[in-house]
Amino acid sequence: MSRRGINMYEEFDKKLILADGSEFYGYSFGDTCEKVCEIVFNTSMAGYVEIMSDPSYTYQAVVMTYPLIGNYGAEFDDFETRFPTIGAFVVGDYNDVPSNFRSETTLGDAMKKYNIPGISGIDTRKLTRHIRDCGSGKALLANISVSKEEGMEILENTDIPRDAVLKVSPKFIRFAHVKNSLFHVVAVDCGMKENIVRSLNRAGCSVTAVPYNTSAEEILSLHPDGILLSNGPGDPEDVPETIETVKKLHGKAPMFGICLGHQIISLSYGAKCYKLKFGHRGGNHPVKNIGTGKIEITSQNHSYAVDVESIKNTPLEITHINLLDNTVEGAECERDKVFSVQYHPESAPGPEDSSYLFEKFIGMMRREKENAQKN
Repeated sequence: MSRRGINMYEEFDKKLILADGSEFYGYSFGDTCEKVCEIVFNTSMAGYVEIMSDPSYTYQAVVMTYPLIGNYGAEFDDFETRFPTIGAFVVGDYNDVPSNFRSETTLGDAMKKYNIPGISGIDTRKLTRHIRDCGSGKALLANISVSKEEGMEILENTDIPRDAVLKVSPKFIRFAHVKNSLFHVVAVDCGMKENIVRSLNRAGCSVTAVPYNTSAEEILSLHPDGILLSNGPGDPEDVPETIETVKKLHGKAPMFGICLGHQIISLSYGAKCYKLKFGHRGGNHPVKNIGTGKIEITSQNHSYAVDVESIKNTPLEITHINLLDNTVEGAECERDKVFSVQYHPESAPGPEDSSYLFEKFIGMMRREKENAQKN
């Protein structure tokens, strides 16, 4: 049942304390644990299950700008990972009586299963404006009994871990093969969303997912027709071993990077990355395809961007630009058969404007195979 509209202070049982001392009072749902996370916001109007289970939100408390969350429950087939690692959920109006024939459980109960705390009943519009004005930063989701002074001390003495990719990347190779597959894709899994695998499988590709620190030699020993660099959480410079691996893979096989994979590919060519003030998260970001002139509505989830000036000094060509802030949204090196995008062409639910990128990847693999057969 929704608790929106109940404003009596004594009924609040949870609070959110920001690093600047701001406090937001609300009601607990999901797990009851206390956590320090990076506070960010997402502008999607649907897909809270996929957001909750997206590995890219590791160590982050996500503020949903869409007010009603939980109304269609949770369905485990929609999860983007088997073991969600999001830090926390912050919502305006939580509904724990879902109406959906597919629902298997409530969002709150799904969050309890994975020790994910939530807070509802706060003014998410005010909080989102605060993040836009001041930038993303540390926040403490705590019991109402925690004083502001105690909360500030906890925030001051708690760092956000830098091991996000290590936390979500698989420890062993895993397979997602299909019958009569056309191509074999080796995916470097830095926290890969399951719908990337599903998208490749639907296109007739068998997928072998390897840990983020797999060497170039090991990857090539799997005889890939193509290599995919996945999305994932955190700062791309926290995984130097992946960057070094990608350097050695330039030109060895067609390569496609998504989100963090885009940043890693750019760094491998000598470009620079920087942290955005509050990042891009949501399913409504306009991106211009420079080659076609078309505008794509895209789904995004990242805190870092590739520096425009630095990429000009590399073999990469900028292929896509964000129309909201002119950040780099895509890059390509035709010589090495490498391309990447900052956004998510596999978004589910979400815009489907960018699904052609999987077709482009498959076309590159097909041409390579045909050329190899001719020679």
